Amino acid sequence: MKLSALAFAVPLALAAVSGPAGAEDLLQVYREAQRSDPALAAARANWTATQERVPQARSGLLPNVGATGTANASDGRTEVRSDPRTVTGNSSGNAGFTISAAQPLYRQQNVIALDQARRTVEQADYTLAVSQQDLIIRVTVAYFDVLLAEVNVELAEAQKRAVSEQLAQARRNFEVGVATITDTNEAQARYDSIVAQEIAARNDVDNRRTALRAIIGRMPGALRRLGPAFEPTLPQPNVLEHWLDRAVADNLAVRIAGYNLDVATLEIDRARAGHLPTVDLVASLGQNWGSGSLANDFRFDSRTAQIGVALNVPIYQGGFVDSRVRETIALQENARQNLEVARRAAQSNAQVGFAGVNSAAASVKAFEQALRSAETALASNRLGQEVGVRTNLDVLNVTQQLFQTRRDLAQAYFNYLISVLRLKASVGSLTEQDLEDINRRLGG
Repeated sequence: MKLSALAFAVPLALAAVSGPAGAEDLLQVYREAQRSDPALAAARANWTATQERVPQARSGLLPNVGATGTANASDGRTEVRSDPRTVTGNSSGNAGFTISAAQPLYRQQNVIALDQARRTVEQADYTLAVSQQDLIIRVTVAYFDVLLAEVNVELAEAQKRAVSEQLAQARRNFEVGVATITDTNEAQARYDSIVAQEIAARNDVDNRRTALRAIIGRMPGALRRLGPAFEPTLPQPNVLEHWLDRAVADNLAVRIAGYNLDVATLEIDRARAGHLPTVDLVASLGQNWGSGSLANDFRFDSRTAQIGVALNVPIYQGGFVDSRVRETIALQENARQNLEVARRAAQSNAQVGFAGVNSAAASVKAFEQALRSAETALASNRLGQEVGVRTNLDVLNVTQQLFQTRRDLAQAYFNYLISVLRLKASVGSLTEQDLEDINRRLGG
């Protein structure tokens, strides 16, 4: 099914033309959002920071080397008040340094921490992907919100022109005595109402463009509109259970929650490892030297080197380890329930997206037919007015219905495209390619 040219006739300029020359398309706006959106920038920074979890955790299994040094000097004077009086002076100085190293041989807690870090790094890829999918949807919604707001302005302008013509005609008919003042007053009231609607519509355009500016960091220029040829397609396969199963298996939020459960499970093992001994290979090298004087001058120089194995066996830590184990078990259950929440939310989103695509596709078809009927009704009412069987108010009402149907068709258009993106996001398959497919549907 293709939308007819009738559905996109003037004054519905949204789809009849692609917009002014040099208008920005959806993909261009998205590329700029990738560079400027602070939410995505924050997600990228968080991803970069998370990559450091593995080297940090691995450091607990690698050698730890340190050096210390000391230097001291003293100067003393002793006076013995006797006969004869005795005064003794002494001074000394010493310095030294020690280099020590420890290589963990058995630290089960650190091994588990490395496994947790690896899972956290893997999880970060999905977390960043969620932000990227969210940006695709936010940009698309904001882009189409601007277009739909512009449609409302154009419709208000067209309604105002039509009602203005009807108002002028009603005044002429009243002047020549073929119509009552009531027709003129009704047309005037309708005209005044549409002027107010036009003001509100223009304000809404400003608001929608401001919302898009919050994403791309600048006020957008003219945006390219949807082209006249468009064929909504239903989900493939068009079976709800297929999409529900995919949502449970592939939804990104479900995958993230699954990693949280893995990390929480490993945290139990890490807490229990607090009962286990640790074994380290330790070594040290030190040197000290000094000099001084008392009764006689002296000087010394010493060097020491040691290597060995250090065993640390925890016996009792005030119940801390057992308490920590109980805490981690409870946190594991929390992560398990959050995973179930994510699964149910994914299924709900998939069902909403599936229904949205089918509903919007049906709405496009229905409003296309409604638009043809509305234009036929308008032509009939105008003819009826000419022969005296329809009033000016009848024509105004049918005209209003025609314009509203055009607006509803544009809304169904946008609802379909956004529902497609949301359905794909619910099963974790939304990519830039989907945005490119929509962008190709924009007028060239």
